[in-house]
Amino acid sequence: MKLWHYAVIVFLGGCCYGILSTFVKLAYSAGFSTPEVTGVQYFFGAVLSWMFVIFVKKKSLTYKQVTKLLLSGIPFGLTGMFYYQSLQTINASLAIVLLFQFVWIGTLYEWVLQKKKPTRGKLISIGILLIGSVLAANIFSQGDLSLSWQGTIWGLLAASTFALFVFLSGAVAKETSPILKSALLSTGAVITVFVVFPPTFLFNLDVLTGLSPFGLVLGIFGVVLPPLLYSIGMPHIGSGMGTIMTASELPMAVIMSSLVLEEFVGWSQWIGVIIILCGIAFSNIRHRGSRPQTLVKKNTV
Repeated sequence: MKLWHYAVIVFLGGCCYGILSTFVKLAYSAGFSTPEVTGVQYFFGAVLSWMFVIFVKKKSLTYKQVTKLLLSGIPFGLTGMFYYQSLQTINASLAIVLLFQFVWIGTLYEWVLQKKKPTRGKLISIGILLIGSVLAANIFSQGDLSLSWQGTIWGLLAASTFALFVFLSGAVAKETSPILKSALLSTGAVITVFVVFPPTFLFNLDVLTGLSPFGLVLGIFGVVLPPLLYSIGMPHIGSGMGTIMTASELPMAVIMSSLVLEEFVGWSQWIGVIIILCGIAFSNIRHRGSRPQTLVKKNTV
C-alpha cells in the first residue's frame, strides 16, 4: 500500500472514536452509569477482538511480547476513565478541548522518545487543529465555563494517556499480526477498567441485556477497530503524523451529534470542523511531499 493509504486507515481509526460520544449519551439517557457503560464497552470489545483472532493465522509470541502488548493496553483503558472523571467537574466542551491536546502531546512523545523533531509544517498543522477544536467544541457559546483544577488535570491526563496509546500502537510489537495485537491491547485495557470499575453488571442479567446493544456498538468502534487500524497504519506513518490524523475524532463527533442526536450545530462549529479537516489535509500533503526527497537521499548514498 502507498503511504497515504496508511494515513487514511489511521484517519478512520480516529473517526471510530468520534462515533462513541453519541452512543455514550444514548446509554446515559437510558439510565446506565459511567462504570457500566465503560465496563461493557471494553468487555464486549475484548471478547469480539478474540473472536476475530480465531479466524486468522497466528505466529507464536514470546512471553515478553505478550507482556509488552498487555501493558500497552493500560493507557488505552485509562483514557476513557480519566475523560469521564474530567466530565464530573468541568463543562463537556472544555473536557473535549482538553482531551484534544493529545495532538501536540503525541508529537512531543515522538520527539522525546524517538528523537524525531517536529517539522515546521507539522507545528503549523497542530496549531490549525487546536484552533479548529476550540470552534468545533462550541466553547465560546457556553454560558458556564467554570474551570476546576481537578477537571483540568483529569482532562490532560486523558489526553496524555490517549497520545501514549497512539504512540505505543505504532512502536510496540510491529511484527505482530494487527488482529492479535488489537486483541492483546484490548485485554490489557479491559483488565485495567475492571480493576477500577468491578464488572458487577455481568452478574445482573437485566442490566447486561439492556447494556448489550450499547456494548456491541461501543465495543466495535471504541475497542476493536481503533487499535486494529492503528496497528496497521501507525508503523508506516509514525506516531506524530498519526496523532494528527486521529484528530478526525472531533469532526466525526460533531457530525454524529447533528445526524443521530439531532442536536443543533452552529455555524462556528461547522467552521471548526472544516478547519480541523484542512489541518489534517495540510499535514498529509506536507508529509507526502517530503517523502520523495527522503527516498532520493537514501538512493544517492
